Amino acid sequence: MNTGIINAFLPKSHSSNTILQGIILLPLRAICIAFILLLAWLFASIATFRHPGKGSVPLKGWRRRMIRTTLSCLTHTLFFVMGFQVKVKGKIASLLEAPIFVAAPHSSFFDAIISALTGMPSIVSRAENLSTPVLGTILSSLQPVSVSRQDPDSRKNTVIEITKRALSRGQWPQILIFPEGTCTNRSCLITFKQGAFVPRVPVQPVLLRYPNKLDTVTWTWQGYSLKELCVMTVCQLFTRVEVEFLPVHVPTEEEKNDPILFANRVRQTMATALNVPVTDHTFEDCRLMISAGQLTLPMEAGLVEFTKISKKLNLKWNHVREQLDTFAAIASASKGGRIGIEEFAEYLKLPISDVLKELFLLFDRNGDGTIDFREYVIGLSILCNPANTEETIRMAFKLFDMDEDGTIREDEFACIIQSALGVPDLDVSMLFKEIDADETGKLSYEEFKDFALKHPEYAKLFTTYLELQRYQLDMLEEDDIESPEVKHSPVRKSTVPVSETTPIARNKVCPEGNEECNSSTSDKKDD
Repeated sequence: MNTGIINAFLPKSHSSNTILQGIILLPLRAICIAFILLLAWLFASIATFRHPGKGSVPLKGWRRRMIRTTLSCLTHTLFFVMGFQVKVKGKIASLLEAPIFVAAPHSSFFDAIISALTGMPSIVSRAENLSTPVLGTILSSLQPVSVSRQDPDSRKNTVIEITKRALSRGQWPQILIFPEGTCTNRSCLITFKQGAFVPRVPVQPVLLRYPNKLDTVTWTWQGYSLKELCVMTVCQLFTRVEVEFLPVHVPTEEEKNDPILFANRVRQTMATALNVPVTDHTFEDCRLMISAGQLTLPMEAGLVEFTKISKKLNLKWNHVREQLDTFAAIASASKGGRIGIEEFAEYLKLPISDVLKELFLLFDRNGDGTIDFREYVIGLSILCNPANTEETIRMAFKLFDMDEDGTIREDEFACIIQSALGVPDLDVSMLFKEIDADETGKLSYEEFKDFALKHPEYAKLFTTYLELQRYQLDMLEEDDIESPEVKHSPVRKSTVPVSETTPIARNKVCPEGNEECNSSTSDKKDD
């Protein structure tokens, strides 16, 4: 699996040749394009005039024939005028052979050329696109499956509508779906969304290639805008595009019962034909990537394979987005958008001790000495958040509150932290002041709880110390009830390795019996 997506087509300088071509080609082609779009709008308006249902009833008879013939011809002409040289490979499946086309890699709005080749099938489109002047009318004539970002049930309704049309036995036209759900740079195939595979019907994979020396079509998060790409493409003498129709993929019974497996196998078939790798990144990773850039992190920092880890760890996108803010605050002083042991210690306002190093190692899953955002999210979810419960926080507060007066003084706080970290001369005044929101010199339970919830990284230290205390109490109770003969026999020790510099350092981070921590270390290999 390729975990790094390279944005290969960043803005480049263009030769004077392109500029001279543009002076001649741009105005001529712009006039032709405008005329073709107006003609398409006219035919689309006629085909949908006084049609009942507003998309809920399929176009039939002369209406559908007009869309298939006139709009298909005009779309062919439009791409010809823009200078596209289209090469088609393979056989296009009929409606009964494959109700759904799945096209990839999706890298540009010019990928719409597939519609002209396949007889103007329905597509999946954002609802707001239908209100666009001229283009909205043309798009509506294709009777698209609309997706609304404002509707929380939109995704579910979209899948239901796709399934209804795919199983209509020819009542609805074929559906063209780009299962990646966003534009990429064609360097790999990202995770396919399941919508095209839930209906459990045969699909025909469609491949797209743009074998041009100068790339003017790729529309990704980094690079040129839509207007810039249109102008640059129109200014080229010609733009090559290859469209390959692979054999229809008929799902097995196993694939019918598992849309994810169905999608992954189709994706692998397409990736093999394209000779590109697959990766577990999704549209949500693109959103995180943009957020990372806004936080002055390298944009690649946001690529965490969101769908994969969200399913494993039951994470929501908004929660991960909030964690990105915290990660950016820690990594702001470092280069490359990664957290080193120094930044980790500085953020926690703790010295670099053996215990802190071992906690850092639990986050550093690949052992390269740094923590990237993906490791940080997984570390919080596996190590810290499960430990950061109301019960644990309350028990930790009682542990710090030695005199049981309902507050924690700085000397009480220092005593426990120094003991937990194995650093007797540790100065915790800065950390104490940060927790002491009302500056009274004492910590209330609410202050302690609020800090613990906002800084789950400390949860592992607190729970580790609690586990250590329980372990030592259990050992004392065993000593009290054992016979003298047993006391002089070899004592059964913890199976967890012990740090050499600090006798109980390893137990402080991962004590014996802490099932949650043991599972996290094994997950370091399984992820």
